[in-house]
Amino acid sequence: MRVLIVSDTHGRHNGLDRALQEAGDIDMLIHLGDVEGGEEYIDTVVDCEKHIVRGNNDFFSDLPREEEFYIGKYKIFITHGHSYYVSLDPEYIREEGKARKADIVMFGHTHRPFFEEMDEIIVLNPGSLSFPRQEGRKGSYMIMETDGEGRPYFKQCYLE
Repeated sequence: MRVLIVSDTHGRHNGLDRALQEAGDIDMLIHLGDVEGGEEYIDTVVDCEKHIVRGNNDFFSDLPREEEFYIGKYKIFITHGHSYYVSLDPEYIREEGKARKADIVMFGHTHRPFFEEMDEIIVLNPGSLSFPRQEGRKGSYMIMETDGEGRPYFKQCYLE
């Protein structure tokens, strides 16, 4: 299983197109919010399973605020993150993930890549494809791959 994890495209498709090209074949796309009307575009260019949540800038969107699903035996909890104060500290969203018995929590909103494995839970943010805020200011995304036994591995990627 190969999963492309993105966030905060803000209606700009160039970064997403580049991430899709760089990622190659994927089995799933996860978008962690602030699509800003890009849902139809994503449906057009991505021909695999998709999970997309609403961000704080997705006004009038019918997208879900949060979603829970499984990738193999791992329970995934995705949300944009702004409701969990992720700009201050990832602790609130980690605790919410624990309460939901999630193995992996994914969020966006901060426009900064983040990855931490602690207390048997993985918490991650792929950063932003359109408006990165980390040092170097390169658009970023993550690739999640599972091995033959279903264990997940993550790679932080930056647009060239």
